[in-house]
Amino acid sequence: MSLLRKKPIEMALADTQDSEHSLKKALSWFDLMLLGIGAIIGTGIFVLTGVAAAKYAGPALTLSFVVSGIACAFAALCYAEFAALVPIAGSTYSYSYVALGELIAWIIGWDLILEYAFAVPAVALGWSGYFVKLMHAFGIEIPAWAANSAAAAPGGFINIPAIVIILIITWLLYLGVRESATVNNIAVIFKVFVVLFFIFTAVWYVKPSNWVPYFPFGWNGVMTGAAIVFFAYIGFDAVSTAAEESKNPSRDLPIGIIGSLAICTLLYIVVAAILTGVVYYTELNTPAPVALALSKIGLEWASGLISFGAIAGITTVLLVMMYGQTRIFFAMSRDGLLPPVFSKVHPKYKTPHISTVIVGLFGAVVAGFLPIGLLAELVNIGTMFAFVLVSIAVLVLRYKQPDLPRKFKAPWFPVTPILALLFTIYLMISLPLMTWVRFVVWLLIGFVVYFGYGRSHSRLASEKAE
Repeated sequence: MSLLRKKPIEMALADTQDSEHSLKKALSWFDLMLLGIGAIIGTGIFVLTGVAAAKYAGPALTLSFVVSGIACAFAALCYAEFAALVPIAGSTYSYSYVALGELIAWIIGWDLILEYAFAVPAVALGWSGYFVKLMHAFGIEIPAWAANSAAAAPGGFINIPAIVIILIITWLLYLGVRESATVNNIAVIFKVFVVLFFIFTAVWYVKPSNWVPYFPFGWNGVMTGAAIVFFAYIGFDAVSTAAEESKNPSRDLPIGIIGSLAICTLLYIVVAAILTGVVYYTELNTPAPVALALSKIGLEWASGLISFGAIAGITTVLLVMMYGQTRIFFAMSRDGLLPPVFSKVHPKYKTPHISTVIVGLFGAVVAGFLPIGLLAELVNIGTMFAFVLVSIAVLVLRYKQPDLPRKFKAPWFPVTPILALLFTIYLMISLPLMTWVRFVVWLLIGFVVYFGYGRSHSRLASEKAE
């Protein structure tokens, strides 16, 4: 039964008052919403739309975004309920520890490490693709060996731009969450402007004939496409990792989570429709599809602007993904399930500085030598598994502890968490078999780490023993 020991909510909230292992409360609802938009709008619009359209869904990519958006909407409501109830760092890991017990919390925490650890390099690779294209527009050619890994393209060796941007973001996060949020807010406003610019510029060049056939890969293609572009929606998950640094979490977190998802879903659907209407879907298999679309219709100057906006936009995605990873490490370490080095807080900046450096170095190495397709699939299955457990946790806690002071409740209970569960499982089934194999291997490694270290060092276990 020790594997199912639960962390009391009172204990979880008390951790946020520990001066040695607590984070600075500096984020408003506006910061959180822009944090979500910063994570959601970027790789999905500027990178994955092309690959998903060309290889999986065709013009029906718009429906793929609708399906993913619906699944995420139900999950977002569950996240919002938990984040307002348990406003501490750690996102799904922390919620699972309270509702489902330590072993389940470990599994989801280990799963989140997979999600964010590979999201960071995947996003950095998308950033690198647009950076290389922008440099080309200025007449600067980055050689193939320095802009691609050997596994990603012929003649490639190492992706230097991806490594450099990860190291820059690592330095920014090291300095503090307020500074990081300010940079994020400025970049988000700019990239939303760029997305709107693309919409109002390219819509006049849409050719309905490019939408025929609309279902070139059938309905299975739409669902596979939905599973792939699911990667684009994980930003609202990252918002919940900022719970402990929110000024008024019970109000601000639901606004940030649901608001950012609603805005981004609408923009995704519109951009996907215009993109596949301007360029025939078979030509979109590129890491910079939006810039390609504008180049195709002769707007090279606009293509350069889009590339610049994509760079700014994807930078914010990278910032939020790295932020989320360090906070997961922080929460698991504070609970004793990971070594204490991950929860050390810088005395001046009040950031988990050591784990920030570790995450940055790991991401830089992976981004330098692995292709984006493999990374995106691993991130997707990790995110979906997190959504499944959040949905279950909301159901369990509503029935086992119905009198908890919930300042935000997911509406239409129990329909909402059940639909979130079913939609997400359906998307998980649509992922390739090898993605499942890699995921299972990752979980098995996690069990070794937990039984070899986490279980015996758990702070909850030691306090109960006393």
